[in-house]
Amino acid sequence: MSRASRPHPRLPLRLRRPQPWARQRPTWRDARPAVIAGAVRAALARPSGNWFVLGAARDIAAGRAFGRTVAGVEVVAWRDAAGRLVAGPGACPHLGAPLALGPVHCGVLRCRWHGLALDGAPFAGWEPFPAHDDGLLAWVRLDGAGGELPLPEPVLPVRPRPAGTVAAVHTATGVCEPEDVVANRLDPWHGAWFHPYSFADLTMTDSSAGGEPSEGLTVEVSFRVAGRAVVPVTARFTAPEPRTVVMHIVAGEGRGSVVETHATPLGPDDRGRPRTAVVEAIVATSRRPGFALARVVAPALRPLMRAAAARLWRDDMAYAERRWELRSSGRLPG
Repeated sequence: MSRASRPHPRLPLRLRRPQPWARQRPTWRDARPAVIAGAVRAALARPSGNWFVLGAARDIAAGRAFGRTVAGVEVVAWRDAAGRLVAGPGACPHLGAPLALGPVHCGVLRCRWHGLALDGAPFAGWEPFPAHDDGLLAWVRLDGAGGELPLPEPVLPVRPRPAGTVAAVHTATGVCEPEDVVANRLDPWHGAWFHPYSFADLTMTDSSAGGEPSEGLTVEVSFRVAGRAVVPVTARFTAPEPRTVVMHIVAGEGRGSVVETHATPLGPDDRGRPRTAVVEAIVATSRRPGFALARVVAPALRPLMRAAAARLWRDDMAYAERRWELRSSGRLPG
């Protein structure tokens, strides 16, 4: 290893000579359609317990309601007087008014049309949905839409302890189904080709033989910082449930950090096409003493983390939408 490429003793950076985009090693032979399809099938076969991500937990704050259509079901969510997450049908049981537009006072949601008040308990034909706040994301359980055996809580990935992390959540929407989002994330081979501004030196360290999915996909990749500076890590992709793919950093700088990609079906658009929300949670951690400063300035870092996720998802949503277009017309290769 040359002196220029050795890691700095204090910094996790390495310097690499810029490689023209077209001179990268092609990954299309490794990214076998049968492997990706097998991994997607395995993910879709796992139980979700009918839980769907509504959005970031911090987006459902005290004093206001939050509305979203999930799997064609209008949902309203808010915080009760104790700060607990409450969710239920988004239409007022009186005359169908949109409850998400109603004010919340002392944990009570009031319909704007005629003042019907809801504190989260069943009332006047309104029945709450099971809801779960995991500290980062808000979930709702829709047994009618999910059609599975219900679970008491959502299937959650392992995360580092909140006290040692900086976390941010980005949401994007596109014309596709959750399956297409999951397929995008279970194709790590596209990283350095499709996102050259963020990734370099991508090498898969394992995959599946004969088209059978493994328990995960492990990749060695360098995150670009600026110019020739990169941060090499080893990441592992797994799908704990049918609408979630998780990337854990298992070696290198930021070991223990997590990126969770959750795909929530919304409902058809005005042309009858499916719409899906991608709710991506980034949970960053580091064993370096200087990371304590990052936690101090977390409010300033979160917008930067969301902006980085938004840039990636502009590309990845195009991938997912293209896959749905091909799949829905019977033209998807493989």
